Amino acid sequence: MNLVIRHAEPDDYLGVARIYEYPLAAAGTFQIPLQSTEVWKKRLAGMGPLDRVLVAVADGEIVGNLGLHQAPHARRAHVAHFGIAVRDDWHGKGIGKTLLRSAVDLADNWLGLIRLELTVWTDNTVAQRLYASEGFVAEGTHRAYALRHGRYTDALAMARLNPTPPRL
Repeated sequence: MNLVIRHAEPDDYLGVARIYEYPLAAAGTFQIPLQSTEVWKKRLAGMGPLDRVLVAVADGEIVGNLGLHQAPHARRAHVAHFGIAVRDDWHGKGIGKTLLRSAVDLADNWLGLIRLELTVWTDNTVAQRLYASEGFVAEGTHRAYALRHGRYTDALAMARLNPTPPRL
């Protein structure tokens, strides 16, 4: 497999939309299933200077994405949150780990971020293990956080502090 991680371009909207056509990718994130490709076209075209979207391209196809969103408030300019999704047919092949490591490198070494935050469903232990392997720790549980499959579901708040923050 030839895997490349790169910044998303506006024309990547069809590939990104395809990720969320798969049931696990949609259910594992906070995205709504069955969104039109036009939604993704507008999102990718409308990203601001504090938004970065990475795509994982395997053998010429977009198979995963990660959106890294820096906090817009001056007192939290050192913080970003992110969401990640991998197409169901590409699970277990290291796509998520490679995307996550790319985002951590970008945050730590290029953007000067100190804190990365995420929320993950409490029953998604595979994702929790992935995040923990890259230094994320659980900080608390959001009860009845969001609607998923017709039920309000809890989410775990996790964060990672840059172990070697930038210095003068």
